[in-house]
Amino acid sequence: TAIIGALAALSIIALVLSLVKIEDVTLPPMVKYGMVFDAGSSHTSLFVYEWDSDKENDTGVVSQTLSCDVQGQGISSYANDPPKAGDSLRECLDKALKVIPAAKQRDVPAYLGATAGMRLLREQNSSATAQILAEVAKTMREYPVAFKGARILTGEEEGTYGWITTNYLLDSFTKFSPKAHSWIHPEAPNIFGALDLGGASTQISFRPEGSVRNWNEASKFTLYGYNYNIYTHSYLCYGQNEMLKRLAKELIVSSSSTRVDHPCYPKGYNETISLSSFHTSPCTNRSDPRLSLGDRNVTMEGRGNASGCLAAIKKLFNFSACGQSQDCTFDGIYQPLVSGQFIAFSAFYYNFKFLNLTEGQSLATVKETIEHFCTRSWEDLSSSYPEEKPERLPKYCANANYILTLLLDAYKFNETSWNNIFFQMKVGSADVGWTLGYMLNLTNMIPAEAPVRVKGHVPSLWAAAVTFIILTLALGLAALLL
Repeated sequence: TAIIGALAALSIIALVLSLVKIEDVTLPPMVKYGMVFDAGSSHTSLFVYEWDSDKENDTGVVSQTLSCDVQGQGISSYANDPPKAGDSLRECLDKALKVIPAAKQRDVPAYLGATAGMRLLREQNSSATAQILAEVAKTMREYPVAFKGARILTGEEEGTYGWITTNYLLDSFTKFSPKAHSWIHPEAPNIFGALDLGGASTQISFRPEGSVRNWNEASKFTLYGYNYNIYTHSYLCYGQNEMLKRLAKELIVSSSSTRVDHPCYPKGYNETISLSSFHTSPCTNRSDPRLSLGDRNVTMEGRGNASGCLAAIKKLFNFSACGQSQDCTFDGIYQPLVSGQFIAFSAFYYNFKFLNLTEGQSLATVKETIEHFCTRSWEDLSSSYPEEKPERLPKYCANANYILTLLLDAYKFNETSWNNIFFQMKVGSADVGWTLGYMLNLTNMIPAEAPVRVKGHVPSLWAAAVTFIILTLALGLAALLL
């Protein structure tokens, strides 16, 4: 009787198992992380990115998880105290580790890319540059991440990666198709150009029409299985901060007085600067017999002269070196004619946002707005913009006129093509800049992993197998008892 009862119980268990339906299970792809420090001339920012391990055409689909602004100035400002360059990164590194799961931190590739500020410092003091990068590396290695190096990007790399970021965020390379449930290449991709304005340099990158000469190798690459050729050029010493220094120097050396009229500063605003400050940058530290080597102070007195400001800024460019050539910007630099639409970010965006200049406004309206702003007094401006930093507010007139000169006279945009420029700093939740393009390029070195798939047997076969095993054990037990 006991044996018969046991056999009945085992049969019931087998029956229940035969009714259980085992579904196919697809585990989600593993999420990976990466971080890139953008060490610019005036400040440093950290960006944390994440992507699924499965990729499309060998390029990962990357999204921005965190952005963190490092306190203080750029790392090039620590030439006299390199350890502070590394210490300045700690706060943002701590924030990054809070958003990256602890189990994944050791595998997170971490990079620091320095741009024009460090390129300038390297020209002036190569040993201090090496010490700063060493201190940065020392700090990064203290954190549980896979530090891959700190290096100085070339201007062409900065421009190229900014172009990649721009078009990636705008779905020019690839986009998700709900119908196909996959990432596809657009049939007629709308490729955008990229305009980047930093503190020490500015970059222009775009895909030209027609034949082009003077290609450099940095502008040829493959993304998502497609080849791209773009023109890119970086102008060192033509970032807005270095432009302001060069402008001040030219105004001073053309005057023999210790009180110098500044046409771009608002009327009623005065600024005292030391002549020794011009020796801190290769952009202004030139052998100029008109500039005294002494450490005397000079007072810049604002005049609010819009036309005078524009004329003074144009003198910073050597347009005569191009003659009548239309494929030349200034200083004899070759550039094919601009074509297509452009995204203007970084300082391009911030200056025009402050002046409330947006897409769709005619070039005449933009010029009129800038001219009106330049004639406002310091008293008017300081009371109208109490939240703006007092050291930044007087410089918007010069910055805006510089942007106009760069885009119209140098890059040769006109009244028609002006409408193809869009001033943006974000697309979706991601920042436009070179770091995302850099990260996209780095994901090519990360092997793709197919989603792990767990598949069960056919339920009827599984139930039959269990029943057979149970009956076999039961018969064996019965034979043993008998």
